[in-house]
Amino acid sequence: MPLFKLLARKRGDVREIDSKLMRVLPPLLLIALLIAIWWVVVDRSDSPIFPTPWQVATGAWALAKDGTLWQHIEASLFRVEMGFGLALLVGVPLGLWMGWVSGAFYTLNPLFQMLRPISPIAWIPVAILWFGVGDFSPIFLIFISSVFPMMVQTTVGVRTIDRRYLRAAANFGVSRSVLFRRVVIPAVLPEIIVGMRIGLGVAWLVVVAAEMIALNSGLGYLIMDSRNAGNRYDLVIASMILIGVIGLLLDGMTRLLERLKMVKWRYVR
Repeated sequence: MPLFKLLARKRGDVREIDSKLMRVLPPLLLIALLIAIWWVVVDRSDSPIFPTPWQVATGAWALAKDGTLWQHIEASLFRVEMGFGLALLVGVPLGLWMGWVSGAFYTLNPLFQMLRPISPIAWIPVAILWFGVGDFSPIFLIFISSVFPMMVQTTVGVRTIDRRYLRAAANFGVSRSVLFRRVVIPAVLPEIIVGMRIGLGVAWLVVVAAEMIALNSGLGYLIMDSRNAGNRYDLVIASMILIGVIGLLLDGMTRLLERLKMVKWRYVR
C-alpha cells in the first residue's frame, strides 16, 4: 500500500478514536464528579441514614454474590419486556391506523387523550381488582403507561409526513395500500423509534410503582422492601442506580435501530 494512503488511514483511525473519546469521556467525568460530591457531602454530614457510594457498592455486591440481586433484575426485566412488548404491539398499529384514517383519528383521539394523563399509580386498585396480586398487575401498569407515548408519536408521525412524498407517489399511480407500505411506513419509522424510546423510558419510570404490588421480586419491590425492612438505604440507592443503568442500556439498544438503512436517511448524523 502506498505510504500516503497508509498515513491517511492512520489519520482517519486517530480521528475516529478521538471522536469516541469525546463522546465517552465527558459523561464519565461528570458521573465521577457527582459521585465525589455525594461522597464528600455524606462524609461531612456524618449522616447515619444516607449511605456513601462505597456502602452502596458493598451492599449491592453482597446481594449480587448470593444471587438475590440477579433474581430481582430478571423479574423486573421480564415485566418491562412483557408490558412494553404488549404496548408496542398495540400502540404502533393503532397509531398507524389513526394517523392514516381520519375517521379513526377523530373517533378515538378524544378518548385516548382522556386516558393518557391518568397516572399509572391511579390504575393500581383497578389492576389489583382485574388481575390480583402477581405478575399480571405490574405488566398491565407498565403497558398502560408506555402504550400512549408510542401511539401518539406514531399518529403524529403519519399525520405530519411531508405531502411531497405522497404527491410524488400518487403521480406514479400507486394504489393506496402500496402507498401505505412503501411510503408511509418508511417515512414514519423514525417517529416510531422515538416513541419506542419514550415508551421504554416511561416503562422503567413506573416499574417501582408497578412492583409495589408484586409478590416478592423485582427492583421496585427491592426498593420498597429495603426501606420497610430495616432502612437499608444503601440497597434503595443501589436499586435506583441499577434501574437507571438498565434503562440507559435498553435505550442504547433501541437507538441501534436508527442505523437501519431504511431509517438512517432521516438523521443528519
